[in-house]
Amino acid sequence: MYLHPLIANVPPAEREALVQSCELRSFRRNETVLAADTWTDRIYCVASGLLRVVVHGKASAQVADVTTDFIRQDDFFMGPSLAQDSYQALQTLVAALPSVVYLVPVTAMRHLCAAHPEVAMGLLGLAMKRMTIVRSQLRRISALSAEDLVIRVLHQLTLLAPASTGGYDKRITQSVIASYSGLSREVVNKTMRAMESRGLVRRDEGGVHVSPDFAATDFGELLPASHSLPDAVPQQIEPLLPPQLLDSLRTRRGHDPGGD
Repeated sequence: MYLHPLIANVPPAEREALVQSCELRSFRRNETVLAADTWTDRIYCVASGLLRVVVHGKASAQVADVTTDFIRQDDFFMGPSLAQDSYQALQTLVAALPSVVYLVPVTAMRHLCAAHPEVAMGLLGLAMKRMTIVRSQLRRISALSAEDLVIRVLHQLTLLAPASTGGYDKRITQSVIASYSGLSREVVNKTMRAMESRGLVRRDEGGVHVSPDFAATDFGELLPASHSLPDAVPQQIEPLLPPQLLDSLRTRRGHDPGGD
């Protein structure tokens, strides 16, 4: 039976009750898991595979669809709050790879969080890390060159969709990479061919291989699928406040007689 790290320490009877309330579904690659504007009363937990979160562009303006995020194994897609029994999806959820997904009732997860605060804290932690990653990706799209951006995305994919022989799953298409990086497919294709000619990228039957050290990735901050939450080592993430503001606050605190 699949056991999510988030509920590893929940009493067996409660775990079993949660599993019994869930629906287990399999999705083919490129199959829609949840369409935008659809109302649902489920949280989507990836047991295996990889999903992508898609915002649709306007067909009349010929704006392409944009992949804003990936949902990998042991990660969740949910609404903005657990307070309501159902929510309207603002994005479309698509299987980037063949995936197995647990559809967890919102009410069941809310009851579990109420009974076990550590579950609620773990869920909040995952949501905050994913928000940090999305913000970082938006900043990179606006600041990095096409090659640097593609390098970062390819490196992320080695963690999100690892191939058995190393690298990332070759079923992740250049169209998906373009959708996530904010570039055209033509630019991604040209950039990857240039990187192949320089030995930075290599393809074989097992997958697409990239150098393990030519790019850093914020996805390293996400919980590895093979680790449980209690064993996870806290990682340093980007501060919510800019360094200049932090320095200013420290200076003011130093001049405050009542400061600690």
